[in-house]
Amino acid sequence: MASRAGPRAAGTDGSDFQHRERVAMHYQMSVTLKHEIKKLIYVHLVIWLLLVAKMSVGHLRLLSHDQVAMPYQWEYPYLLSIVPSLLGLLSFPRNNISYLVLSMISMGLFSIAPLIYGSMEMFPAAQQLYRHGKAYRFLFGFSAVSVMYLVLVLAVQVHAWHLYYSKKLLDSWFTSTQEKKRK
Repeated sequence: MASRAGPRAAGTDGSDFQHRERVAMHYQMSVTLKHEIKKLIYVHLVIWLLLVAKMSVGHLRLLSHDQVAMPYQWEYPYLLSIVPSLLGLLSFPRNNISYLVLSMISMGLFSIAPLIYGSMEMFPAAQQLYRHGKAYRFLFGFSAVSVMYLVLVLAVQVHAWHLYYSKKLLDSWFTSTQEKKRK
């Protein structure tokens, strides 16, 4: 075998690479999907930390209610949305299918359901703001309902993509498990 700088092996022109082993597609996909899910988990962690900070400031009355309003009811159960992310991270090192499935199920319960409830809870305030231009809760001078709807939309997108990539990762892991059983 020749080194990088040395002469080529005798009897080859370099076009005989077709016989070499390649990484199976489902392994490549698994690595890519894990990376994408980790990025989404980090974005979710930032949203979660901002929400915790907002709720802490509101409850501890570190700032006046003109600056930071008290939390909406949907924000409390949404605090549990960190659990699916942690379960997802725990499933990665050993490709643990059961943790990934638990992560996907708990994401529906602890992430998506509070966001749906939050959109319904804030709707009357958003309607009041849209029709009459009156806001009763504020977040650093902005209408709290407007800011929280922006957070809600971002969180829905993060969780939807997380579920989508988790499903694809689950399919990839099932493919690899099925191939191992055949051998």
